[in-house]
Amino acid sequence: MTKKLAVYQHSPWEGPGRFLQQAARQNDIKLCIIRAWLGVFPDPADYHGFLLLGGSPNVDQEDRYPFLAAEKKSIRQIIATDKPCLGICLGHQLLADALGGQVGANFCSSVGLSRAFLTGHGRRHPLFAGIDSPFPTFKWHGQAVLPPVPHHFRILATSMECQVEAFSITSRPHLIGIQFDNHAAHPDDAAAWYEQDQKWLSSLSPHPITEEEMVSLLAANKQLMATQFDRLFTSFCAFL
Repeated sequence: MTKKLAVYQHSPWEGPGRFLQQAARQNDIKLCIIRAWLGVFPDPADYHGFLLLGGSPNVDQEDRYPFLAAEKKSIRQIIATDKPCLGICLGHQLLADALGGQVGANFCSSVGLSRAFLTGHGRRHPLFAGIDSPFPTFKWHGQAVLPPVPHHFRILATSMECQVEAFSITSRPHLIGIQFDNHAAHPDDAAAWYEQDQKWLSSLSPHPITEEEMVSLLAANKQLMATQFDRLFTSFCAFL
């Protein structure tokens, strides 16, 4: 039976990446796009699970992005109904915020290809079954979930650029946040992001990796990252 995954999208240009679309097809998952900027969110009962994508807002920017207040309420409803939820980048931060974590400026911005290391909790978590540590990550953020995390959080992965690359919740392994955007690590997705997000990229100091360097690195790692994201997404789908 096809299962429905509500996908909260925060920007017209930052939708499900090619690796996510491919993995959804392979797992017979219907991705139902919820345009968060419209401020209208669904009844959790209508979906098997939820996927919260990244985007330009910071978690605390409700004045600039009024829809965030309604989205935070929706995420709390998802948590209350105990539906599986995977937060990615901004979605990871919003989920952490709803669960009592602190989100703020990271000690550095992170753009392009990096790598993350699984913790002991991460090695035992079903999401990372079959994924070796360290593993490549596609990064696009300046904010992060900040340590120390609440006692009910479990840090699943960490990196040199970000202490909380992934987390889950004690006794609720189906609530997961990942800071990296591997769903969109296809070179064509990355090139499009680079073009669309020039204002933010130009504000960073030192200036991040060039588009040409980033696309070249992702092209060299394309098959590995596609395979690993498919494994990760397939593992998440087992919770649905």
